[in-house]
Amino acid sequence: NIVLEDINLEIPPGARVAIQSRSDTERAAFAELLTREVLPARGSVIIAGHPLNELHQAVLAARIGYAHSRPYLFDGTLGDNLLMPLRIKPQLPPSEAGRRNRALTEAYRSGNSTDPMQAEWVDPALAGLSDGEDIRDWWFKLVEAMGIDEMMFRRTLRSRFDPHRHPDLARRIVELRPEIAERLKAAGLDQAIHRFDPDQFNPAIPLGGNILYATPRRDITQEGLAAEGQFLRLVDESGLARDALAIARAVVQILRQTFGRDGTDHPLFRRLGIEEDTYIRLIAIADKAERNGLAGLPDEDRALLLTVPFLLTAEQIGSSFPEEYKQKILEIRRRKSPLLREAARDMFVGVDEDTYLPRLSALENAIFGRVSLMAGGKTEEVENLVAQVLDEHGLRRAMASIIYDLPTGLGGTRLPTVLQERAAFSRAGIKRPDILILDRALASHDSASRSRTRERLRDLLPDATIIFMEDSFANPDHYDLFIEIRNGRIDDISRGRESDLDDGGVADLRRKQRLIAQTDLFGSLDARNQRLLAFSAQWFEARAGDVIFRGGEKADAAYLCLEGHAEMHWPEKGLGDRPVASIGPGRLIGDLSIILGEDRQLNLISVTDTKWLRIGAEEYRAVVETDPAVALNLLHTVASHLTGAAELLRHAHIDPAVQEGQSFEELGK
Repeated sequence: NIVLEDINLEIPPGARVAIQSRSDTERAAFAELLTREVLPARGSVIIAGHPLNELHQAVLAARIGYAHSRPYLFDGTLGDNLLMPLRIKPQLPPSEAGRRNRALTEAYRSGNSTDPMQAEWVDPALAGLSDGEDIRDWWFKLVEAMGIDEMMFRRTLRSRFDPHRHPDLARRIVELRPEIAERLKAAGLDQAIHRFDPDQFNPAIPLGGNILYATPRRDITQEGLAAEGQFLRLVDESGLARDALAIARAVVQILRQTFGRDGTDHPLFRRLGIEEDTYIRLIAIADKAERNGLAGLPDEDRALLLTVPFLLTAEQIGSSFPEEYKQKILEIRRRKSPLLREAARDMFVGVDEDTYLPRLSALENAIFGRVSLMAGGKTEEVENLVAQVLDEHGLRRAMASIIYDLPTGLGGTRLPTVLQERAAFSRAGIKRPDILILDRALASHDSASRSRTRERLRDLLPDATIIFMEDSFANPDHYDLFIEIRNGRIDDISRGRESDLDDGGVADLRRKQRLIAQTDLFGSLDARNQRLLAFSAQWFEARAGDVIFRGGEKADAAYLCLEGHAEMHWPEKGLGDRPVASIGPGRLIGDLSIILGEDRQLNLISVTDTKWLRIGAEEYRAVVETDPAVALNLLHTVASHLTGAAELLRHAHIDPAVQEGQSFEELGK
C-alpha cells in the first residue's frame, strides 16, 4: 500500500519546518524516509547535494536526530539510553588500538565481536564536545529548552542517589545542613520535620533504626532481614531480643486491632509496606505467642517477628503506639546501639551529621531528618526552602544530572510516559545533529511550552534544520515552512518568511494574527479563529493624554495593548488620580463589557504614546461563543482579577459587606 506519493519538496537549510498530518502512519513514513529506515519506491532524497542512499550509515547516525512520543528505551539507566547516539565504537588510546590480547584473539577465532567491552565507548567529538562534563552541560541545556529543569531538579530532591557515584554532591549537601537548619528555624518550619537527635526518639524512622540510631545501607525486606541469621543472633546475644519481641508483638496487636484479617486492601495498610501474606503470618505468630508465650515460638517465627521494629515507624503505627515503648527504645539505644552498629556495619550505617545517608532522599539528607506525616501544606514549604538553598549554592545542575542514574527497565517500563517522551527528545538532540526530526515528541507540552522550546532550540542549534511533525498546528505562521500532508499527498505549502516580506494585505493580516496568537487568552485558539480576529482587528494609535474610550459609551470593540502604557479610571477621575488598573503590552481591555452587553464602566486613558489592536465586538463575541478554550481562559482571567481585587481590599483593611452599612455595589459607586 502506498503511504506517501508525489512528494516534491525542497527544505532550505537551517529552516524550522512544520509538517501537519493527522495520520500517524504518514508522519512515521516521512520521518523514516529522511532517516533512511525505508527507501522510496520512486524518486530520491537529496541532502546537501548528496543522495541519501549513498551516505554511510555512520554519517546518518551522527548528523540526523529523530524522536517521537513513543520511544523504545533499552534496559539500563536513563544515562545509558541518552548517550547511545555517541557510542559508535570503542574509544581506545593510540597505544592500545593495535594490540590484541588473548581474549580478543579467541573472540575473533570464534566469530564473536572483537570490541573490548570494558573500553570507553562514548565519543564526545561526534557532538563537537570535548569530554563527559561537556556532554552533561549540553544535555542540561536541552532540559532547560524543554522547560523541565525544575521538574527534574525536584524529582532528584525527592529521590535517593548513591553517594559513592556522586561524592562531591553528597559532600556539598552535608556541608549545607547547618545553614538549612537555621533557615528552616527562621521560617518556622522546624516543627514540621523530625530531625535526627541521638537523645530523642524519632517517630519518622523505623523502630529498629531508633534502637540502633542507624539507617540501612540498602533496601531490606522482612524476609531478607529474617534470613540474616548472624544479625539476629547478635540481637539475641546482646539481650535485645526479649524487648524487641515484646515491642514487635505489641505492634502486630495494634495492626490486627486496626485492620483485622481482611483490611489489607485499605490504602492506609498499603502505606505500611507489609506484604499481605507476611501480615497474615505475623498475626498467626502473635496468636501463638499469646497461647505459648514468646519463649515457645519456633526460631523461624521469632526471626520474622523481630523484623517488625526495623520496618515500621511510630508515625505509621499511629497514636496507639505506647509512649512507654519510646522510652524503652531510647534506653536500649543508650546501652546497646554502639555494639549493635559495629556488628551490623555491613547492613546499617550510623546516623551522623557529617555522613550522607544513602537510603534517605536528598531532601531528607539536607534537612538531616524526615518531614512529619502531619506536616500537611508545610511539606511543600520545606521542599521549596531546601530547593532555594541548593539553587543559591549552584547545585541545580548537579542535582538534575542525577536522573542519569535512573533505571529505565526493559522498554522504559520503569519510567512514566512523559519522561520517556522527554528522554527521546534528549537522545535525538544530545549529538547536536544537523537535521532534527520531532514527531509529536513534545506531545505532553502545552502550546506556550512548545513555542518556548522551539525558540530555545533555535538558539541552541542555530544552523540545524528542525522538522516538527504534529497532527495540527495552532500557529503555522511561526515556522519558516508549513506543509500539510493529506491522504499521502502534499495538500498545502506556505513559507512564513516569504509571506512576511510581502508588502500587501496578506503580510499585514499575518502580522496581526501573530500578535493575537502571542496573548494568553488567544494563544490556544485554532488558526481559523485567530485569522477571524485578525481580519476584524484594526491598528489604533493614541497619544499621551488621549481618552481611548469613556465610561457610559457602548462597548463596540476590545483593545489589545501592543506598546506603551495606559490607565483605567473612574469617569469622574483622570490622569494624576489613583488608577483602577494599569495597562501594559499584552493586556486585553474592554472584553468583559462586550460579553455582558453593557456600557463601559471606566475611562481608558493613554499615559504615554500607545499602540493597540482594536478587535470588533461582534467578531470577538462570535469567537468566545464558539471556542470553549477561549471561554475557559476568559473565566481564568476574570477569576484572577477578582482574586486580585479581594487581596487589595484585604490589604486596605476594607470589609465591603459591613463598611458603614453599605453593600458592595454601593461601596463601588
